[in-house]
Amino acid sequence: MARSIRLTRMTAATAILATGLLAAACGSGDSGSGGGDGGRPRVGLVQINQQAIFFNEMNAGAQQAAKEANVDLTIFNANDDPAKQNEAIDNFVQQQFDALVVVSIDVEGIKPALKIAKDAGLKVVTVDAIVDSPAVDTQVGVDNSAAAKQAGTFVNDWTKAQKLAAPKIGVVGALNSFIQNIRKDDFNKTVEGAGAKIVQTVDGQNKQEAAMSAAENLLTSRSDMNIVYATGEPALLGTVAAVKSQNAADRVKVFGWDLTKEAIGGIDAGFVAGVVQQDPRTEGYEAVKEAKSLVGGGQAKKKIDVPVTIVTKENVDKYRATFQ
Repeated sequence: MARSIRLTRMTAATAILATGLLAAACGSGDSGSGGGDGGRPRVGLVQINQQAIFFNEMNAGAQQAAKEANVDLTIFNANDDPAKQNEAIDNFVQQQFDALVVVSIDVEGIKPALKIAKDAGLKVVTVDAIVDSPAVDTQVGVDNSAAAKQAGTFVNDWTKAQKLAAPKIGVVGALNSFIQNIRKDDFNKTVEGAGAKIVQTVDGQNKQEAAMSAAENLLTSRSDMNIVYATGEPALLGTVAAVKSQNAADRVKVFGWDLTKEAIGGIDAGFVAGVVQQDPRTEGYEAVKEAKSLVGGGQAKKKIDVPVTIVTKENVDKYRATFQ
């Protein structure tokens, strides 16, 4: 069986990667079963990056669950590189881990690695990004399509309340992100169905600096635009910064995804009207709990939905402490 492969057969590159993985390990507490130290199941969390607050909150939830469930958790930071995610999965297989929790960058490109992991006997839980593969036991996270439609409906209701007919909307997206393209496409369909016009889409590349530059270009080229919609945390951070740098707060309202201190500042200033807030801490927590259950022989839940909230000036206060 593939899980009997010994660590000594790893390539030099994989061995180097192992050192990085071990350096990122996170401990836990309580009792459990599995192949880790003291019978603890070993779970590898393959993360996208550790720059975004979103992913750090997810890590914190995973660490909390690991401590409570007596799971030996190792977190790997791919630094936005899909190839590194695949290498990390291979390494976890070689080290005979019990389960994987994966936040995929490339939902198609990661499938072969997940199949290898599944064939080797690892349980597989995906978080946030949906990987349509029989190798996945359970998917944890937001229904991005439904949440994007919810965001679009919120914008439609807002424009009606403002008596703003046929609003012109610019989008700051991340065209390299499967998830954010879903958020873009389903939002666009929802607002266009109510009479809005998407005047331009720019690519923030899922990086704050690139998103700021793209948003500045958008604001400069579309002086007729009423609304900007940002599809993720880097896009929203860049958009907020661009609105400030272009002195555009009096002519556009911003809607987007994932709160930050800067987004809350935009809400307080009045130019950020609504932010779709996920619960990444709960996503990480539920993913590790599910991994522990699967390793122990529990039945796969297949799908664990974590709802979103749209944050506005009316309910932002309860989020301030998290982003101080």
